[in-house]
Amino acid sequence: MNLLVKILVTLGSSASIGFGIWHFFVPKAWKWYSYIDAGATELVAAVRAINVFFSLSLVLFGIVNILFVYGDRANRYSIVVMLAATCILWLTRVVFQLIYPQGSINPYLQYGMLSAFVLVSLCYLVSLYLMVSQKIAVA
Repeated sequence: MNLLVKILVTLGSSASIGFGIWHFFVPKAWKWYSYIDAGATELVAAVRAINVFFSLSLVLFGIVNILFVYGDRANRYSIVVMLAATCILWLTRVVFQLIYPQGSINPYLQYGMLSAFVLVSLCYLVSLYLMVSQKIAVA
């Protein structure tokens, strides 16, 4: 396994895990439910479920990527598939930040988020490129 791939996946995955853990606390920190009518209990439950699913997904994607690149049981194909899926997710987040920016109240927050999302995406994209471009000996 290429050392640069391990480093980039570790950086990207650490950020993914961090974003995932942080996002578990976002609804309370930003008072999400104060914007929803108190009688809309199903909507509150749906927002809560989506946020937990999203947060947990980020944490799990990060952990699985790290396990794959450091473990001795994952093959090149499984690593490439996992990195490709992770790239798609993070690139989608970059596109959403460009089209529907969050944090637009404060330009530092808005562009800081965009920068973070681009950096995480690049960690995974470069790792994917390196894995795909590796020369594999035919047995």
